[in-house]
Amino acid sequence: MAHSDPVIPIRELIPPMLRHLLEVRGTEFVRQIGEDVIRQVVLDVMCGRNLRDATEMLTRRRIALVNAGLVMLFLKGARTDADFVSRLTDLAGDELRQSHSRSDRWVLQWLLGLTDKAAQNVLRDDPSALDTYKEQYLQVTREVVEECERNFGTLQGTLGLDGEEWAQLNWVFLYHLLNTVGASTLAIRGSEKSVYGKLFERLILGSALHVLGFQMVKPGTATARERVFWLSSRATRRESDATALIRPGVGVRFDIGFIGRGNPEITLDKLSRFEREAEVGREKWYMASFIIVDRVGKGSRIPEIAAQVGATVIQMSMSYWMRLLARELERQTGYRHELSAIPDEQMEEYLRDKLAEVPVGMFITSGAERKRDA
Repeated sequence: MAHSDPVIPIRELIPPMLRHLLEVRGTEFVRQIGEDVIRQVVLDVMCGRNLRDATEMLTRRRIALVNAGLVMLFLKGARTDADFVSRLTDLAGDELRQSHSRSDRWVLQWLLGLTDKAAQNVLRDDPSALDTYKEQYLQVTREVVEECERNFGTLQGTLGLDGEEWAQLNWVFLYHLLNTVGASTLAIRGSEKSVYGKLFERLILGSALHVLGFQMVKPGTATARERVFWLSSRATRRESDATALIRPGVGVRFDIGFIGRGNPEITLDKLSRFEREAEVGREKWYMASFIIVDRVGKGSRIPEIAAQVGATVIQMSMSYWMRLLARELERQTGYRHELSAIPDEQMEEYLRDKLAEVPVGMFITSGAERKRDA
């Protein structure tokens, strides 16, 4: 059962599995969930399905495992210190003042009921604000616990692991645990939305160009002058998300974003970004422009404006938008691909077969791109 020992820092109570879940990014993420899962998500999007639907189960899995890790943190803390939960707010606050890794800082904030964004908004980088917040947090804790006991009665029980009792269960314990789980869930959902969006933008655009017969090269290293492409790097000034060279003198710039009908101004900004000519090496190239977005609302003027500036908008919400992309490439640049003639009933099987050959790991970069996901 719980006993009092010298206080162990909270960061030492964080299970390795939990820390790994919070730190994994980019290539490690692909390795962890498997390239077959990644290809299935890309296929779903290529067939007009919502990316958020496709990645929801990945998010739920991550949240469930993170929450299990937080339960273990509470159990380990209660086992080593009988007063762990009653002292938790002070312990987390004191450690939060010190320098920590990002994952440790997140956990300490969650123990105070804060997400990273909430900590920035509430504390405003003012050390004195943390003391005020802690007092208010503890006051709310007392009020909620009293109200729960008044309305529901006294909560009693124990939590154990492997047949041993590790912690006494009461309203105070449950309040802190559920608040921590709630903060972590909010934080992970917000983070996953950004991470998955950026991750799959590269995956889908790279996979689409590979399916269309282009070979990926590093920016500035292309010796071939046709049917090659490169994805933008965070390390360089980004002019587009991808550039493809069709044949000498003719190329295409691509921008992709999971932008819904509620963000038309972002799409309009993309429409005005590119010029019709660009220098590749020392040569002038004609550059077609494609903007690939999630969807455009009914009655929107975006397609009309796109036509005026010489850009084409492709909506991923359309079934088999890949075929439309292939046809528009042929119309604007003369580049022909068999995908443009694949009938509906054969499209999904065709895309599945082609995606099996796509080296999806190439489209996930480390270093600078991993920092972008932070």
